[in-house]
Amino acid sequence: MTHLIGGISSAGRALPSIGATPLQVTRSQGPYLWDSEGKCYLDTALGFGASMLGHADPAVMEATCQALRNGPMPSFAHAAEEQAAAALTRYTGDLSQVIFLNTGSEAVHLACRTAREATGRRLIAKFAAGYDGWYDQIAFGNAGTAAAQMAAGPRPQRDGIVLLRYNDLADAQALFREYPDIAAVLVEPVLANAGCIAPAPGYLKALSDLAHQHGALVILDEVLMGFRLHCGLSGTLLGAEPDLATLGKAIGSGIPVAALVGRPTLMGLFEEGRIVRAGTYSGAPPACAAVLATLAQLAVSDYAGLLARGERLRERIAEAFAEQGAAICSSGYGTVFTCWNSPTPPRDYTQASRLADPQWTLDLHSALRRHGVMSMPSAYGRVYLTFAHDEPACEALYQGYAAAAQALLKR
Repeated sequence: MTHLIGGISSAGRALPSIGATPLQVTRSQGPYLWDSEGKCYLDTALGFGASMLGHADPAVMEATCQALRNGPMPSFAHAAEEQAAAALTRYTGDLSQVIFLNTGSEAVHLACRTAREATGRRLIAKFAAGYDGWYDQIAFGNAGTAAAQMAAGPRPQRDGIVLLRYNDLADAQALFREYPDIAAVLVEPVLANAGCIAPAPGYLKALSDLAHQHGALVILDEVLMGFRLHCGLSGTLLGAEPDLATLGKAIGSGIPVAALVGRPTLMGLFEEGRIVRAGTYSGAPPACAAVLATLAQLAVSDYAGLLARGERLRERIAEAFAEQGAAICSSGYGTVFTCWNSPTPPRDYTQASRLADPQWTLDLHSALRRHGVMSMPSAYGRVYLTFAHDEPACEALYQGYAAAAQALLKR
C-alpha cells in the first residue's frame, strides 16, 4: 500500500511505466533530468512550462535560498514584494498594479471575482477546451470533456461560467446577443492545453473590442504563455487589449508564485475593501526573490534566437518522420508546440479533438524516453524549450526524435 495517492500529488505528473521500475526524478538542471537509476534525459516538459531559464537556474536558486535563510514567512510587509511588483509591471503595459498569489488557479479565481465586482455582472465567458485552472467553476469545459465539444443544442453553462468557441468571432458575437450579463471574457492567448492552437490573425483584437463594446472586461490567462514569446504578455503581442491578466510559471522559474495584474481603476477595488483577498504565502520572500532574479535575466535574453531554434527544431522533427514515410506536423511556436500525427495542424478545438491520437502520443513518448528524451505523454501535450536549450541541446533533441521516428515506423 502506498500512502501517496497514485504516487503523485498532481495528476498531470503521471507517466507510463517502462520496465519494472516507475520513473522518479532525483535531480533537474538546465535542460536535463536524472532519474533514480542515474539515466539522464533531455527534458521537454520543463515543469509544464514553469521555466524559461531551464531547471534550477543558478541565479534564481541563489536568490531564493538567500531569501529562505533570511526568513521564508515574516507575516508582514517586506521590501522585495514591492520590488518584484515594480519589476513585473515593467513588462505588462497598462496593467500596472499587482497582487501576488501562489498558483495560477488562484490568480484566475481572483481575476473572475474582480470582474464580477467591477461590472456588477455574474457570468464569466471562457473558451471551450481552455484550461484556466482546476477550481470547480473554472474547470468547466476543459479539453476532453463533453462540454468542450459544444455540440448542437443550448450553449454550455454552469455555475456562472458560459462557454464559447476559440477562433470563432461569430460565436463570440452570438454569445453577447444571447447574454447581457457577461462580466468578462477569460481567454488564453494560445489555447495551449488543447494542443497549442494559435489565434487567427486579428482575432484577439476583435474579441477585445467586442467585449469592451458590450461592457465586459477582458482577462488574459497568461499563466502558461506569459514571457514565453517575448519579455511580457504574449496576448498583447498577439493583439489582445486586456483589463486584467494572470501570470505564473515562467515568472518564478520553478518557484511557486503567481500574480494578478490589472488596470489601476480595477485594482483599486481591493484597496477600497470591496474584494476579499488573502493567502498566507502570497508574495512570500522566496517567491519575490525568484521573480526578481528571473525577470533580470529574461529582460536581456535572446528571445528571437530561441524562437528561431525552436522553429527549426519543429521543421526537422517533421523531416525526420517524413524520411520514415510518415507525415506529421506541429502547432504553436518555437518555445512551445504540440506534435500531431497529421500532415496539417488544427485551427480550432473541433479539429484538434479529431486529430488527437492518445496511443500515437503514448508510443512516441515511450520511444523518446528510450532514446533519452522526456516528453509529455498526453495527446494535447506540449514541447517546451527554454534558454537552457542551446544549439547542442536542440541537436540532441532532434537526434532523439529521429531515433524515435525510426523505432516507431520500422517495427
